[in-house]
Amino acid sequence: QVQLAESGGGLVQPGGSLTLSCATSGSISTIGTVAWHRQAPGKQRELVARITSDGLTTYADTVSGRFTISRDDAEKTAYLQMDSLKVADTAVYFCNPNIKSYSGSWGSYWGQGTQVTVAS
Repeated sequence: QVQLAESGGGLVQPGGSLTLSCATSGSISTIGTVAWHRQAPGKQRELVARITSDGLTTYADTVSGRFTISRDDAEKTAYLQMDSLKVADTAVYFCNPNIKSYSGSWGSYWGQGTQVTVAS
């Protein structure tokens, strides 16, 4: 069993910052690529950022230069630092790590999501 715990969402004014965390625990042998996605009301879920096990990062054009994804494998936690937040960033943010369990099988896991609201 693998557990995910997302935290760090909340209400922030435009131009503000938030840091999301995604802590994993349980039967984890290896954590592969970790992604953050978001879904705004009435819109499809979209990829925000991704980081490989080697630390290579990719970002959606809409957040590039403002968001930073990182990981701490010792703590089995991934982060999404969000700066210069805009109203358009308002969404539920989901952590999505690929995890190899002790049984040897890989799986794609999803957190329950954390709400980020940007409003003045």
